Amino acid sequence: MGCKRSNNEDSFGYDLSTQIFAVCDGMGGMAAGEVASSTAVAELVRCFNRQPSETRVEDRLFRAILQANRQVCMLAQESDDLRGMGTTLVSACVDGRKVVVGNVGDSRAYLLRDGKCAQITLDHSYVAEQVRSGMMSPADADSSPLQSLITRAIGTDEAVEPDLFTYEAEPGDIVLLTTDGLTRYADADTIASLILAAPDLERACKSLIDMAKHHGAADNVTCLLLRFGEADESAQGGWGKTG
Repeated sequence: MGCKRSNNEDSFGYDLSTQIFAVCDGMGGMAAGEVASSTAVAELVRCFNRQPSETRVEDRLFRAILQANRQVCMLAQESDDLRGMGTTLVSACVDGRKVVVGNVGDSRAYLLRDGKCAQITLDHSYVAEQVRSGMMSPADADSSPLQSLITRAIGTDEAVEPDLFTYEAEPGDIVLLTTDGLTRYADADTIASLILAAPDLERACKSLIDMAKHHGAADNVTCLLLRFGEADESAQGGWGKTG
């Protein structure tokens, strides 16, 4: 739960049989953030799984994200206690060697390959968009008090525009899905070094969370790691951990 939060507004989930994985970071008063994130994860997995397996995996993920948005938005509109809630979402689905990553908000996906780590997703946040437009330097963004201001979220509007990224996995690839509770304190090189030093995915997740807590962990911290085996294997592990 981080070092300062008394409740955990992060959620994660996956289904190894259909190779769908998701991490969400909720926001809202009282328990609303927890409701938003857990609802989004459950609805995304449910909607992805109920679609025909012959449907393109990109289309399945896109529709699942839209359905997660509709469900969270509906709950927020039906209850005064939940009004205004929302959540970030980052998800990955695997179809053979094809990996499709989708995101809304500033929860991220990283690819670790050949010892190097790179961010897959683009943050939907004010400071990230200022950096991409050249209006703010990365150094200024790192120290900005507006780091937590996101520009897209699940459940805050009836319409949402997710980003999708597709690539071919290689044996040995590791994918990390994580909330900003980790990425506020770790760049790609730090993430790579901690994962590579761990003997397995479970302890890699623990190392990442412990590092964030060591630096203060003002927010909840959640990590989910996937490892790809040989060319004829699907993603293995799917180990998730929240702290």
